[in-house]
Amino acid sequence: MPDLVDDVTMTFGGNATMLLRVGPFTLLTDPSFLHRGQRAYLGKGLWTKRLTDPALQPTQLPALDAILLSHLHGDHWDDIATDHLDKATPVVTTQEAAKALGRKGFQATSDLEPWQQHVLAQDDDELRITSVPGVHGPGLLAKVLPPVMGSVLELVRGGEVSWRGYISGDTLFRPFLGEVLERCGPLDVVIPHLGGTKALGLTVTMDDRQGADLVELLKPPMTVPVHYDDYDRFASPLGDFVAEVARRRLPGTIRPAYRGETMSLRA
Repeated sequence: MPDLVDDVTMTFGGNATMLLRVGPFTLLTDPSFLHRGQRAYLGKGLWTKRLTDPALQPTQLPALDAILLSHLHGDHWDDIATDHLDKATPVVTTQEAAKALGRKGFQATSDLEPWQQHVLAQDDDELRITSVPGVHGPGLLAKVLPPVMGSVLELVRGGEVSWRGYISGDTLFRPFLGEVLERCGPLDVVIPHLGGTKALGLTVTMDDRQGADLVELLKPPMTVPVHYDDYDRFASPLGDFVAEVARRRLPGTIRPAYRGETMSLRA
């Protein structure tokens, strides 16, 4: 992993797995370590096959201040994560996922309701994590799929927010996501989970048009798309999203993340 002279960076592990260094804090998101050809269980008899190899493994990880989990699906938290991640590491996630992980031995969980906060502190710095509601499926399918949350991360130094980013989690686009700006303020970066994931013939994560809707709504100076080509249920490739944003002439920069790459999350 190359070193960057920056206090907010992301190393992309594939799918939605990211190693985030935000000031003095180190977070891991949605840990998925399956290899190409292995299958992840999504519940209700649904499976998905991995098409790529991960760029991060548990043995490569530094000490973590927390794990940020958008929801408990096999492509976001797998058996490798259960077996090899330190069970004393705090996990910030939904209430349903926290209960399930508690049964697996992860007792230091922080179960958040929408718009609740979890705060990490170190010396004079704080990292505020705000849970953002999401919708993982249309209509009745939303009741079958697990609850999902997005997250706003804010690095607070000297009482002032020096960086703010939003990770969407596996949500569909909904206009209420505009509350991110109303409640938290302008964003430095948006990291949308894309891919147009299909389940039972229905789209359950943002496709190219919904991703562009989110960019248009939140107006970030930089967008870093993830979650679009690692599993066989993805139906909307990254190129379609990039083309849709260009077609609409939306402001800001699209900066794709490449597996294994470390990049700045400051515009």
